[in-house]
Amino acid sequence: MAGTQRAHILIPSDLLREIDALVGPRGRSAFLLETAQQEVRRRKLLRFLESGHATWKSEDHPELSGATEAWVRDLRKQSERSGGESKRGKAREQKRK
Repeated sequence: MAGTQRAHILIPSDLLREIDALVGPRGRSAFLLETAQQEVRRRKLLRFLESGHATWKSEDHPELSGATEAWVRDLRKQSERSGGESKRGKAREQKRK
């Protein structure tokens, strides 16, 4: 954290009692800080999602341009060579027998 500042906030009594029941009076600051951080992250994510900015750029993934099927096939072969055959693949093999 870059530094801290004291902030005076007013909290309704019933909400403060609920917080204390969950974390105790000595856990209030940590609880409120954690809750505020989560809400800031959530709102930033919502703002980003609502902005319409593209999250996937084809130029960042040249391995997928035009040959997606071959790329997936190669990944599966690598997985099988390393012994990481999927459950689906094992189930298919069992059906064949």
